[in-house]
Amino acid sequence: MEPSRRIPESELVLNPDGSVYHLKLKPDNLADTVIIVGDPKRVEMISGFFDTIEYTGQNREIVTHTGNYKGKRISVLSTGMGTDNIDIVINELDALVNIDLKARQVKQSKKSLHIIRLGTSGALQSDIPLNSIVMAQYGLGFDGLLHYYRLEQNKKETEILNNFIKHTRWPSELPVPYLVSASEDLMQRFEKEGFHKGITATASGFYGPQGRHVRLTLNHPELNDRIQSFRYDNLRILNYEMETSALYGLSQLLGHHALTLCVAIASRTNHKYNQGYHSEILKLIERVLNTISNV
Repeated sequence: MEPSRRIPESELVLNPDGSVYHLKLKPDNLADTVIIVGDPKRVEMISGFFDTIEYTGQNREIVTHTGNYKGKRISVLSTGMGTDNIDIVINELDALVNIDLKARQVKQSKKSLHIIRLGTSGALQSDIPLNSIVMAQYGLGFDGLLHYYRLEQNKKETEILNNFIKHTRWPSELPVPYLVSASEDLMQRFEKEGFHKGITATASGFYGPQGRHVRLTLNHPELNDRIQSFRYDNLRILNYEMETSALYGLSQLLGHHALTLCVAIASRTNHKYNQGYHSEILKLIERVLNTISNV
């Protein structure tokens, strides 16, 4: 987008107080390091570790707390569920730092946010124990969102994706998958944590799109087996969730750093589920805060 272009009111909606429409935030409310979560209640879990809290706000399911942890200014924000919400959140986070909201023009000097998603997921591999932490090296999107933007995949991403489509005999009536890498910078920061690393699959829903059969008949009941058995070099598809592909794709396009870390609270192959996963989330929160505060 050319810096001289004025962005119309219909394209970037602002509230009467000048805050961005859905997040209801102003630039000063946001830190350069942002932790995003799906559940609004999880925001308070994270900010409960902060030494000080300077800002709290809420609009719909989007809750934001900004504060300080061991000298590091951090914002934590809930997105709700799904890639459609991620589309809103990442575009508006970028607007807060890279658009002059009064002039409605893109700033000449761009800022890169560090965005870390802490979530829950279902493990697809039988050797991933419950409560394990999965670091998504890649986000594999089954949702179709990034096809609305001009995303160019690099050579390795294209090779992995083409092999995946061939291996799974991907059904033609489903959205074409896409693959996006995580931030190398953020992955290096968490390298010593010993998390499971691989591909995270992002679905457009919780039930049928992830192969769950309750009452409705699945159109492709064999698809999860093909997804689970996919291999490319040392890469496997480790887990299912509903946000990472859009987070990685939009962040990459806008020049931000993004990484997803998920607790495996369900094993799809072993048919197990951990209802007491909240303590595991708290452990992950503390590990992540300590890692980013040391940068």
